[in-house]
Amino acid sequence: MKLSKKQAVFENEVLMRFELFNSLFMTLPFYQVKHTGTLLPFFTTHCERGVAEKLDPEAIIESFFEQYEQYIGESDRIDLLFRIIQYIERQVVLFDAVEDAAFRKTGRSDEAGLLDSVFKQTENNKELRSKLVKKLNDFSLRLVLTAHPTQFYPGPVLAIITDLTEALKKNDIHNIHLLLQQLGKTPFMKKNKPTPVDEANSLVWFLENVFYPVASAIQSKIDDEFDLPIDENKQLIELGFWPGGDRDGNPNVTVDSTRRVALLLRTILFRCYYRDFRMLKRRITFSGVEKYMDVLQDLFYENSFNPSDNPENEKPAIIHNLKEIKRVLVEYHDGLFVELVDDLLRKVKTFGCFFATLDIRQDSSIIRQTHAYLREKHVSAIGIAADFEQLSEAAKQQAFKFEAHDLSYDESAAALVADTLDVIRSIKDIQRFGGERAAHRFIISNCQQASDIFELMELFLWSGWDSESLFIDFVPLFETVDDLTRAADVMQALYTHPYYTAHLKRRGNQQTIMLGFSDSTKDGGYLMANWSIYKAKIELTAIARQHDIDLVFFDGRGGPPARGGGKTQRFYASMGQEIANDHIQLTIQGQTISSQYGSLDSARYNIEQLLHAGLTSHIGRKDGDTLSVEKKQLIEYMAHVSHEQFLALRHDPLFLKYLERFSPLKLLSQINISSRPVKRNSDKELRLEDLRAISFVTSWSQLKQNIPGFYGVGSALKKAEDTGKWEQVKELYETSGMFKTVIDNCMMSMSKSNFDLTSYIQHDEVFGGFWKKMREEYERTKQYVLKLSGSKVLMENYPVERESIAMREKIVLPLLIIQHYAIRKLQKGGLEEHDREVFAKLVTRTIYGVVNAGRNLA
Repeated sequence: MKLSKKQAVFENEVLMRFELFNSLFMTLPFYQVKHTGTLLPFFTTHCERGVAEKLDPEAIIESFFEQYEQYIGESDRIDLLFRIIQYIERQVVLFDAVEDAAFRKTGRSDEAGLLDSVFKQTENNKELRSKLVKKLNDFSLRLVLTAHPTQFYPGPVLAIITDLTEALKKNDIHNIHLLLQQLGKTPFMKKNKPTPVDEANSLVWFLENVFYPVASAIQSKIDDEFDLPIDENKQLIELGFWPGGDRDGNPNVTVDSTRRVALLLRTILFRCYYRDFRMLKRRITFSGVEKYMDVLQDLFYENSFNPSDNPENEKPAIIHNLKEIKRVLVEYHDGLFVELVDDLLRKVKTFGCFFATLDIRQDSSIIRQTHAYLREKHVSAIGIAADFEQLSEAAKQQAFKFEAHDLSYDESAAALVADTLDVIRSIKDIQRFGGERAAHRFIISNCQQASDIFELMELFLWSGWDSESLFIDFVPLFETVDDLTRAADVMQALYTHPYYTAHLKRRGNQQTIMLGFSDSTKDGGYLMANWSIYKAKIELTAIARQHDIDLVFFDGRGGPPARGGGKTQRFYASMGQEIANDHIQLTIQGQTISSQYGSLDSARYNIEQLLHAGLTSHIGRKDGDTLSVEKKQLIEYMAHVSHEQFLALRHDPLFLKYLERFSPLKLLSQINISSRPVKRNSDKELRLEDLRAISFVTSWSQLKQNIPGFYGVGSALKKAEDTGKWEQVKELYETSGMFKTVIDNCMMSMSKSNFDLTSYIQHDEVFGGFWKKMREEYERTKQYVLKLSGSKVLMENYPVERESIAMREKIVLPLLIIQHYAIRKLQKGGLEEHDREVFAKLVTRTIYGVVNAGRNLA
């Protein structure tokens, strides 16, 4: 088969170079067991052959030990497996670095997605250019870094990846050799679970080294293209931050960690400013600027290296002194080096004294519990009826008084109640030293009714805030299929309530609504989750427009297609006229942060892709993106068929038992990657509704079955064909960017599946039929998505990404065999306690490399 041009470049620049440097890496003497590097290629080939022959993992590994017994003593066998895991983890890092180094050459995505194409499109069309400039004043992109536990690379490894990538770009063989040695000797494991502040420290690396320069550079590029003055332009790229603020289901997040993270963000930002200022100081050595430079020198230095626990918002002072320096340069020094001042000014306008907005998130049940506590404790002051909980939703909405009080709690308050009240007071402090944008959003998870929002608003008013200075955006989060169907009614109640209407007016009539993806996939399956969110967006947009509300959708997407990830920018490019798309806000989660935003090149590319998607959906909207009634009915029909199939699987009594028996689900809590528990209600027996979506998706991805990313799609497409709707489905795929992206992302999820790996389960007396049912749906889905897309192989239209996935899957196959081997040993029982611990550790150690290699698996 003839390679495409992109495939040929990828093969030369990535695959061949990886094999070359991997050969070097394998010869380095890192570990105690002899021949590990020599044996690994043979072990990989042995695993591939065993999977092809549908052998179980025990047979594969034990036959390998027998075949190479002259090299592997019986006492060395388990130790060798651990060493193989360590090698493969580092092979994944090497492949990441090689691929990132070749990023510009491989053209991994369609070049039409870059901002330059937008500029070119409008350069000879004044009307279109004017329209784009107007859109830039209304549009914004906010990327929110979350603390979800899939970022497995510790800080030192991230730094090695960065340095190795640069060395590979330059073909610096000496440094590559040294960095490979460093990589081999640098631990990948954390001895203790990270705290929320530890998680913040890990993610701050990306803010400091990637987002700080890239966001400013893109803003500068747009300013220069359209000749926009710095003082008048609107900030286009915003950053958000969840570590330390996201307390939903995470009792380890406290008011202390929230405040410490806010101060950390501020301090790191000032260090960025200080580095830039030092360059400014080396160039601007002219008379007339001394006093302004001295002020900035002290201000940047003290806030960087002697930060106060109770600082002030220095943004006005910084801007004033930079503008004065600029004035002197323009008036007396021919504007020499004024561009350096403009660059720092732009960064200060973008990041202020906060760097990234610290979002606060808590579950509605905790909000209700806190409101009830204060109602009962201060009944005489508040005067709300004692039977408040028994009132209807409409009566509750009428009962709120929205009066300012300064209420306290005592030692009788539950820990989460106390934390909720403390963090509400702490937000005011954070806004004081970082500015309003430092912390202005409170997200209510599991929001089911308007009273959930009103109760939170009253908690603010009872904690020292007043209506006129309530500089907070209250953000409902709708996630399950049921919550999404109720979302429009909740927002209608809010928009028609006089107090909330007045609050929104003070907030510029802008309302943010968060739509989560992960739990809706777990709840309703892949196709129903996508359609439920899309349909909710249409309904919510219509209501917002009726009330003249500037609606912002904040999408909880990230990682794999099963959690709303994949080709995210294509969703935004395909929003029709019925969906508000003036602002793009989304979560960036787990290893997606390092894979898509881990280097300057990849971050710039992915940010520009999202900007391009948002801007072109206005200036170049396709007719098919606004769905007709008939097309909506068709998707609705298929979504329900898919939903029924998924529910039938999910309600099977073997569903959760299968995950617990064959996946590493039970052991996820033992890996030190997150401060967040694997499931809600961690002290109770495991229930599917308590299982976090990230653990749910991770477990399926470790099995290489990826059920949440495709299950039910094949049945839906087959049913459409059987009922004479196939031609309509084909037209839908060809004309609707949204539906095409749903199917293409489904193919991506399936490309990372490998049912041959677990084919031995089909012979299991208990679970054999359950496995066959999933395999049949996989084959059915594969057959129909290939037929629909006119492809011969999955992801045929994305050859570079397909090749990348195939190589990554090849690298980690031995990890999966080791993992399933260890799980089977544990399931069989009869092991001594020490041996149980060893095999459990084997399982947990394999998870890291598998997820890191997948880049968007969890």
